[in-house]
Amino acid sequence: MTQKNFDLIVFDWDGTLMNSTAAIVKSIQAAAESLGLPVPDEQAASYVIGLGLPEAMRAVFPGANPVIHSMMADKFRTYYLEFSQQIFLFDGVMEMLEDLKARNYSLSVATGKSRRGLNRAMRETGTGHLFCTTRTADETFSKPHPAMLLEITQELDQRMDRTVMIGDTTHDLLMASNAGAAGVAVNYGAHPEHELLRFNPLYAAESVESLHDWLKTNA
Repeated sequence: MTQKNFDLIVFDWDGTLMNSTAAIVKSIQAAAESLGLPVPDEQAASYVIGLGLPEAMRAVFPGANPVIHSMMADKFRTYYLEFSQQIFLFDGVMEMLEDLKARNYSLSVATGKSRRGLNRAMRETGTGHLFCTTRTADETFSKPHPAMLLEITQELDQRMDRTVMIGDTTHDLLMASNAGAAGVAVNYGAHPEHELLRFNPLYAAESVESLHDWLKTNA
């Protein structure tokens, strides 16, 4: 049997396991339009994916009053629920997670979603039983702060040098670097490949299938 390089595999959620990038972008744009604010383009709206919601709203409108940020967050939640009917796990995600679980990896999630949002997504996709623990941005510091990974490894009694973080944004990879974990990028989510490669991920996957294949061989 091939010796493992990692014991703990931590996944981002939006844009990594679930095809929610477009819905998040549309929700940010619709929220801004409904409040009469300048509508951010797709690139600007995509950049904040992975951050906690308050941090994302501040990043989209850095000079705005905190009241505006709060109103944007409320509007975002409303529109995201509306668009959520169009959101599904990427093809191959369930098979990948089940296979990794069967190979005795510990699986976890570190996400910019709220606890309520992640619980709903995991319930609707039937994935909750596959993860040992999870962290959301309303429970601790937002990415790229290392807190999520520090808390997950501590809870599961795992070593950081035996942990790999997988995500579709620079926030994910910077969090991994800040925590001392390895990072793997996926190119099919929110941030473009050239930005992800600046953080020297061990691998940049073009699809869930290629990610699964890489993990089977290298994790």
